[in-house]
Amino acid sequence: MQISNTNENHLENYGQTNFTPRIASVKRTTGETDVQVAINLDGTGKCQAATGIPFLDHMLHQISSHGLFDLDIQAKGDWEIDDHHTNEDVGITLGKALGKALGDRKGIVRFGHFLAPLDESLVQVALDFSGRPHLSYGLQIPTQRVGNYDTQLVREFFVAIVNHSQMTLHIRQIDGINSHHIIEATFKAFARAMRMAVELDPRRIDIIPSSKGVL
Repeated sequence: MQISNTNENHLENYGQTNFTPRIASVKRTTGETDVQVAINLDGTGKCQAATGIPFLDHMLHQISSHGLFDLDIQAKGDWEIDDHHTNEDVGITLGKALGKALGDRKGIVRFGHFLAPLDESLVQVALDFSGRPHLSYGLQIPTQRVGNYDTQLVREFFVAIVNHSQMTLHIRQIDGINSHHIIEATFKAFARAMRMAVELDPRRIDIIPSSKGVL
C-alpha cells in the first residue's frame, strides 16, 4: 500500500497552505525480525498489516480504523520460536514511525483520552506525547491465549510503542470478562486517544504544546 500525502480538504480544516504531510517510514532489521512500517497521521484509516500474527494484525487494523491513520506494516520474524520478538519489534518500529511523523510535535493537542466499551468490557486510555516514556498498565486478561496469541504480549507491545514514541500511556480496565473483548476495547481506546492527541490545534499551530517550549 502506498502511504500518500495528506489530502487538501484535510489541510483546509487547519487553515494551512504550507502544511508538511505527517508521514514516516521506518525499517528495523535484527537477527530475529525484519519489520517495515509506514504511517500517515492524517489519513483515512487505510491499513495493510501482515505481521505473521493474525490477532496482532486485527489489532493494528483497529488502530488504523479508529485513529484514522493510514498504516502499512509488514513483518517477518522467528515465528518458529514464538511470536514474542515479532510482536515487540512491530511495537518498536511503529513507535519510531509515530515519533518520526510527529517531528517536534509543534501544534498538536498533545493529550488524548477515550473510554471504549465492547459488550461487557470497558477500557479507559489516557495518553500524553510528553517526550517522557511511561506505561501504567491495568489490564487483567483472564486467559493466557486468544486463539494462538499469547495475551502477555499485549503489554509487551505497548511497552515497545511507548518507549520508542516517547509517550506517557495509562491503560485502565474498568470492566470485562472476555479476553478478546478486553484487548480489542484497549486498542480501540488507544486509537481514539491517539487521534485526539495528534490533531492540530489551530490556536497554536506553530507552537510546541509545552510551557517549557520543548517536548
